[in-house]
Amino acid sequence: MPSAVVVRRNGLAIAALAAGLLASAPVLAQSPAQWPERPVRLLVPVGAGGAADALSRNLANGFSQFANGQPLVVENRVGAGGTIAAAAVAREKPDGYTLFLAEVGPNAVSHTLAPLPYDPHTAFTPIIHVANLPAVVLIRPTLPYATLADYIAAAKQQPGKFNYASAGLGNWTHLFMAYLNSRAGIDQVNVVYRSGAEMLTSLLRNDADTAIITISTSLGQIREGKIRALAGASERPMPQLPDVPPVAKTIPGFDVGVWHGIVAPAGMDPALAAHINGIFNKVLQVPSVRTAIVDAQAAEIIGGTPQQFDAFIKSELQRWPEVVKTAGIKLQ
Repeated sequence: MPSAVVVRRNGLAIAALAAGLLASAPVLAQSPAQWPERPVRLLVPVGAGGAADALSRNLANGFSQFANGQPLVVENRVGAGGTIAAAAVAREKPDGYTLFLAEVGPNAVSHTLAPLPYDPHTAFTPIIHVANLPAVVLIRPTLPYATLADYIAAAKQQPGKFNYASAGLGNWTHLFMAYLNSRAGIDQVNVVYRSGAEMLTSLLRNDADTAIITISTSLGQIREGKIRALAGASERPMPQLPDVPPVAKTIPGFDVGVWHGIVAPAGMDPALAAHINGIFNKVLQVPSVRTAIVDAQAAEIIGGTPQQFDAFIKSELQRWPEVVKTAGIKLQ
């Protein structure tokens, strides 16, 4: 009998050990080729109607055909210059089902302006650099200034009289204009809206005096004469507005650009990151998607590998803190 008890105890011990091993063993992740098996969320840090929202929906239109029929669901989550959406993604599992439309503010600058619940250096897995979008300095139609130099001269004579629209503190629309203000030596009041579309409306209604907005959001109104384009934010020529000079003609060395890409939470399996990257590269080759991004949005499609996007983000993380410090940009 004692031997039977020993055997039974040994059997129980072995069973308990096996159960413990099973419980402690890592759960096998899905094969990258199986991803996605359910809808994928893409959090966008601005409201509906702006360039970032349009870019995201253009990507969504071509996504399911390369993603096992699963949709890319665009979710607009605004606030705190995009850092609320970024923080939400940073907290998710790196399984590919929650992605973030990255941009300069939450991914390269905001951490220099205020403490964040995430570190942009380590919180994300770069997936793909989607596109660069040209932006332009606009003024409301009732102002008489024909050039950026004229506007700056007027603003210098009347400090604090003029205001500018932005899509949130820390958003690129705020950062670029704050940088311009610093370089030009002028003082303007920041009025916050939810998106580029709302910013444009504020100019059309004469509520805001000026703003830096993407060409894709504002080109129609510029061509119709409803708002006035004073200068391009980048030094690169703008084929859509060949007669509009760059800001650098008035402020030498001024050169900023809007970029968007896809990132996932940190810790993603490199094989899964490469797989998702491959899907988005295919999406960017779909003729209807390319037409919507290149023609309708006046954007430059980038694409490429996760490693290339990682290197680009690191270059932005290196550049912008010095710009913020030198220009004295603050959350105000």
